[in-house]
Amino acid sequence: MIEVTGLGKRFGSLTAVRDLSFTVGDGEIFGILGPNGAGKTTSVRMLAGLIAPSEGHARINGLDLGRDSQRIRASTGILTESPGLHDRLTAGQNLGYYGRLYGLRGRALREAVDRYLRVVGLAEHADRRVNGFSKGMRQKVAIARALLHEPDVIYLDEPTSGLDPSAAKTVRDFVATLRDAGRSIVVCTHNLDEAERLCDRIGIMRGTLLQVDTPARLRRGNGTATVRVELVGARRPASFLDLLARLPFIESARADDGALFVEVREPRGDNPELVRSLVDAGARIVGVHEDALTLEQVYLDLVGEVGQRDADAARIGEVA
Repeated sequence: MIEVTGLGKRFGSLTAVRDLSFTVGDGEIFGILGPNGAGKTTSVRMLAGLIAPSEGHARINGLDLGRDSQRIRASTGILTESPGLHDRLTAGQNLGYYGRLYGLRGRALREAVDRYLRVVGLAEHADRRVNGFSKGMRQKVAIARALLHEPDVIYLDEPTSGLDPSAAKTVRDFVATLRDAGRSIVVCTHNLDEAERLCDRIGIMRGTLLQVDTPARLRRGNGTATVRVELVGARRPASFLDLLARLPFIESARADDGALFVEVREPRGDNPELVRSLVDAGARIVGVHEDALTLEQVYLDLVGEVGQRDADAARIGEVA
């Protein structure tokens, strides 16, 4: 649905985004995770056809960015970080205005406005001017606006910003239903918990994508997972090491403090066989846990490493 190759954007001497490359499939939520100033919003604005890239190219739902940018704008939905609503209009009038820009008319427009006001929990506020809305309520109107025309591709920039925990969960659940309906969704966020709960894959960004993978694989770092198997009983954990060495899916194993620490590639597939083999050999297992880095640790390591390199380069440039 989305194919991006070498996309970049410069503003004068400032390079905001460089060599951006990734794909998003049908019915996939792709998260772009990064600190403020990492280029997330600029990337979304390019992909939505709102600003022109300085280099590279992209195809959105079969349309070429640049040549077909007008058609891309008409067939995608975007939630920007700042809602940008018309304060003197009511919630319903705001959605009606933007719905007409998307080509909706008559009954289809009224039904779309009513439906999405219900979806975001604002049906009873349809006739209130948005200048009296809280930040969270304005965010909900902006989310409804992005979805009015039933786009196949949706860009959400900080979708739960300003929402209370209950409203944020409602938005996350709704985004998941959009994925289940086959929509392709790009979510920009610096909320680590939200990215891990919501996204099928995550790209960690600082000017460019530093690493892209599923949340689980990002947390594993080196590609393997350490599974801790806690044992009780007379047999010492070390007595099972010879057995584990013969299992083809085991990368390594060690015993320590009443437990086995086993390296595997795919815990969901390997753990059942691991447990079965240990139980058959007489092990009494009281717990199986995957020890992995948190997404926060992975994120801070990657972003901090790049930030330090940039700072070192800047100091070298000043000395030169």
